[in-house]
Amino acid sequence: QVQLVESGGGLVQPGGSLRLSCAASGSIFAGNVMGWYRQAPGKQRELVADINSGGSTNYADDVKDRFTISRDNAKNTVYLQMNSLKPEDTAVYYCSIRRRYSTLPAYWGQGTQVTVSS
Repeated sequence: QVQLVESGGGLVQPGGSLRLSCAASGSIFAGNVMGWYRQAPGKQRELVADINSGGSTNYADDVKDRFTISRDNAKNTVYLQMNSLKPEDTAVYYCSIRRRYSTLPAYWGQGTQVTVSS
Protein backbone atom coordinates (compact mmCIF):
# COMPACT_ATOMS: atom_id res chain seq x y z
CA GLN A 1 0.00 0.00 0.00
CA VAL A 2 0.88 3.66 -0.38
CA GLN A 3 0.24 6.24 2.29
CA LEU A 4 -0.19 9.90 1.38
CA VAL A 5 0.04 12.61 4.01
CA GLU A 6 -0.97 16.15 3.07
CA SER A 7 -0.25 19.47 4.71
CA GLY A 8 -0.39 23.19 3.99
CA GLY A 9 -4.07 24.02 3.76
CA GLY A 10 -5.62 26.95 5.53
CA LEU A 11 -7.45 30.25 5.25
CA VAL A 12 -6.15 32.89 2.87
CA GLN A 13 -7.45 36.15 1.42
CA PRO A 14 -8.25 36.47 -2.28
CA GLY A 15 -5.04 37.08 -4.18
CA GLY A 16 -2.99 35.25 -1.59
CA SER A 17 -0.89 32.12 -1.86
CA LEU A 18 -0.64 28.69 -0.28
CA ARG A 19 1.74 25.79 -0.80
CA LEU A 20 0.40 22.27 -0.34
CA SER A 21 2.68 19.31 0.29
CA CYS A 22 2.04 15.58 0.07
CA ALA A 23 4.54 12.98 1.21
CA ALA A 24 4.18 9.42 -0.06
CA SER A 25 5.42 6.33 1.71
CA GLY A 26 5.06 2.56 1.47
CA SER A 27 5.15 0.48 -1.69
CA ILE A 28 5.43 3.29 -4.20
CA PHE A 29 5.20 1.80 -7.66
CA ALA A 30 7.37 2.95 -10.52
CA GLY A 31 5.87 4.79 -13.44
CA ASN A 32 3.38 6.74 -11.38
CA VAL A 33 1.46 9.97 -11.67
CA MET A 34 0.83 12.08 -8.59
CA GLY A 35 -1.85 14.70 -8.59
CA TRP A 36 -4.08 17.06 -6.73
CA TYR A 37 -7.86 16.93 -6.86
CA ARG A 38 -10.33 19.24 -5.17
CA GLN A 39 -13.93 18.93 -4.09
CA ALA A 40 -16.35 21.54 -2.85
CA PRO A 41 -19.55 20.56 -1.00
CA GLY A 42 -22.18 19.23 -3.38
CA LYS A 43 -19.78 19.12 -6.31
CA GLN A 44 -17.85 16.40 -8.10
CA ARG A 45 -14.22 15.87 -7.25
CA GLU A 46 -12.15 17.38 -10.04
CA LEU A 47 -8.56 17.12 -11.14
CA VAL A 48 -6.53 20.26 -10.50
CA ALA A 49 -3.10 19.16 -11.70
CA ASP A 50 -0.90 16.11 -11.96
CA ILE A 51 2.72 15.26 -12.65
CA ASN A 52 4.41 12.04 -13.66
CA SER A 53 7.73 10.63 -12.52
CA GLY A 54 9.54 12.34 -15.39
CA GLY A 55 8.13 15.77 -14.56
CA SER A 56 5.49 16.09 -17.26
CA THR A 57 2.53 18.12 -15.98
CA ASN A 58 -1.14 18.67 -16.70
CA TYR A 59 -3.37 21.44 -15.36
CA ALA A 60 -7.02 22.28 -15.32
CA ASP A 61 -7.63 25.32 -17.52
CA ASP A 62 -8.81 27.54 -14.70
CA VAL A 63 -5.64 27.07 -12.64
CA LYS A 64 -2.95 26.77 -15.30
CA ASP A 65 -1.70 30.36 -15.00
CA ARG A 66 -1.89 30.46 -11.22
CA PHE A 67 -0.89 27.05 -9.83
CA THR A 68 2.33 25.08 -10.18
CA ILE A 69 2.71 21.40 -9.44
CA SER A 70 6.13 19.91 -8.76
CA ARG A 71 7.66 16.84 -7.19
CA ASP A 72 10.82 15.73 -5.48
CA ASN A 73 11.33 12.10 -6.38
CA ALA A 74 14.10 11.65 -3.84
CA LYS A 75 11.70 12.70 -1.08
CA ASN A 76 8.60 11.07 -2.63
CA THR A 77 6.83 14.38 -2.21
CA VAL A 78 4.54 16.36 -4.49
CA TYR A 79 3.76 20.06 -4.07
CA LEU A 80 1.11 22.43 -5.28
CA GLN A 81 2.02 26.12 -5.23
CA MET A 82 -1.19 28.13 -5.44
CA ASN A 83 -0.95 31.83 -6.26
CA SER A 84 -3.57 34.49 -6.97
CA LEU A 85 -6.16 32.47 -5.11
CA LYS A 86 -9.83 33.12 -5.76
CA PRO A 87 -12.91 32.35 -3.65
CA GLU A 88 -13.89 29.70 -6.18
CA ASP A 89 -10.70 27.82 -5.31
CA THR A 90 -12.22 27.02 -1.92
CA ALA A 91 -12.41 23.24 -1.56
CA VAL A 92 -10.91 20.23 0.12
CA TYR A 93 -7.75 19.36 -1.77
CA TYR A 94 -6.73 15.71 -2.05
CA CYS A 95 -3.39 14.27 -3.01
CA SER A 96 -3.42 11.15 -5.16
CA ILE A 97 -1.21 8.62 -6.88
CA ARG A 98 -2.05 6.43 -9.85
CA ARG A 99 -0.26 4.05 -12.12
CA ARG A 100 0.93 5.53 -15.40
CA TYR A 101 -1.65 3.82 -17.59
CA SER A 102 -4.58 3.96 -15.19
CA THR A 103 -7.28 6.61 -15.25
CA LEU A 104 -8.23 6.66 -11.58
CA PRO A 105 -5.97 7.11 -8.57
CA ALA A 106 -5.07 4.02 -6.61
CA TYR A 107 -4.62 5.87 -3.33
CA TRP A 108 -5.79 9.12 -1.79
CA GLY A 109 -4.58 11.39 0.94
CA GLN A 110 -6.83 12.49 3.78
CA GLY A 111 -7.56 15.90 2.26
CA THR A 112 -6.68 19.40 3.39
CA GLN A 113 -9.09 22.33 3.50
CA VAL A 114 -8.32 25.45 1.48
CA THR A 115 -10.57 28.44 2.13
CA VAL A 116 -10.21 31.68 0.18
CA SER A 117 -12.22 34.46 1.77
CA SER A 118 -12.05 38.10 2.79
